[in-house]
Amino acid sequence: MSIDNTARRHPEHTVVIASGGIDSTVLAYWLAARHSRLTLLSFDYGQRHRVELDHAARIARQLESPHRIVDLTCLGELTTGSALTDRTVAVPDGHYTDGSMAVTVVPNRNAIMLDIAVSYAVGLGADAVAFGAHGGDHAVYPDCRPEFVYLFTRSTRAANEGLLAPGFQVMAPFLALTKHDIVRVGKALGVPFALTWSCYRGGDTHCGTCGTCTERREAFRGNDIEDPTVYRAEQASEES
Repeated sequence: MSIDNTARRHPEHTVVIASGGIDSTVLAYWLAARHSRLTLLSFDYGQRHRVELDHAARIARQLESPHRIVDLTCLGELTTGSALTDRTVAVPDGHYTDGSMAVTVVPNRNAIMLDIAVSYAVGLGADAVAFGAHGGDHAVYPDCRPEFVYLFTRSTRAANEGLLAPGFQVMAPFLALTKHDIVRVGKALGVPFALTWSCYRGGDTHCGTCGTCTERREAFRGNDIEDPTVYRAEQASEES
């Protein structure tokens, strides 16, 4: 397990793209432990699991950090064909890295979110933006891969020359980590996992069978850490 610590220094003020999930929550706690002031930024892009925004708000309150939600619901209307925004497309069950998970791609989503986060950071005078892409994302999501982060950083510096805070960074320190690794880091930091949300199906309870639920369950099990999550699949089994 190796967290990317190649940044020249720990940022003083970071705008964190916060989904309410495990990755972005552990990232926020990791940055807070390094004494970075945080501003959490979430996006309503018409996702069927919009409940994640409520979880992001709870995490922000735990961290005593400002939290903003950006209305990008028009993005969901424009990006048809993704199971996350198009309710005519079923969310697949299975493992997160299965080929079937390609239908959960929202094209260019991270680039759009990061662009807005950078603009917000410029206005705040923040010296970093950060998002929680990790190694398990690479197989399915092009905008979670190292080459994307590298090229986006170059684009940001060119597009905002003279506007960025000194030493400005685009941070994705978990790029080489798995979900197992991130849960282990979060446990050491005291992350309140029960407040996080993963399920792509939304609702009031995690389904327990979609790709993100499967990955979540495996990460807790693989670390011998108690999983605080209630899953519908388990509830149904207990009731039958």
